[in-house]
Amino acid sequence: MLTHLFDNELLLGAAQAAVALAFALLVMMLARYEHVHLERELTGALLRGLVQIVAVGSIFLLLLRAPGWITVFVLMGMITAAAAIARRRIEGIPGVFVVSLYGIAFGSGLVILPMTLLGVIETQVTALVPVGSMIIAAGMNTCALALERFRSDVESHVAQIEAGLALGAAPAQTVTPYVRSAVTASLIPHLNTLRSLGIVWIPGIMAGMILSGTDPVYAAVYQFVVIAMIFAAGGLTALATMVLVRGRVFGAAEQLLVRPGTGTA
Repeated sequence: MLTHLFDNELLLGAAQAAVALAFALLVMMLARYEHVHLERELTGALLRGLVQIVAVGSIFLLLLRAPGWITVFVLMGMITAAAAIARRRIEGIPGVFVVSLYGIAFGSGLVILPMTLLGVIETQVTALVPVGSMIIAAGMNTCALALERFRSDVESHVAQIEAGLALGAAPAQTVTPYVRSAVTASLIPHLNTLRSLGIVWIPGIMAGMILSGTDPVYAAVYQFVVIAMIFAAGGLTALATMVLVRGRVFGAAEQLLVRPGTGTA
């Protein structure tokens, strides 16, 4: 219907965005009816997301004319922003931004670099930046989920952890079960994505490649490659983040620093 009302692509995009925003706001109002208040966070997230994605689209016009090495700084900027976003919901753990930054950089970098060198990811800006951003975003989400689960588990088991410390157990040993559960929980979305690939959803890269004339089988295989890379980055990020954070919940005298009420976002 909208395509018949608007001939200009920009006007069509604005109309489509307005309809999508209306549905998102409808969900917000329904949630409010059930006393779930998302107004402030959702409104800010919608506006921020729209502005950011439009800005990125504009920046891409400049990147197409820029030298290839500029993508390194673009991806580094994305990693820094991802760490800042991941740590926003994780309070009460000292140095959580540094943990997030190193974890995401390790997980995404250890996937992007060798995959680019091997030719799995093309070096052109139009390929490296979008695929790299998906890998970094996966690391960001996994990092946030792992940290949130770890903090929650530690806060729920303060007595058990302190009992272990009193009996002479090493600090890292007392939180090992919660490290494992955090890594497992953070990878559930990626595992579900792999299981549902091609059955529940057909991702955008595959659809775009098919529409551009690429062989459908190759498009399907490459989409699997991207999802596998996303899982690898998420797994590496979760493991690195937990290795870095498990010692930060204890003070110099091996006392537990994270307690109920210290981790409010």
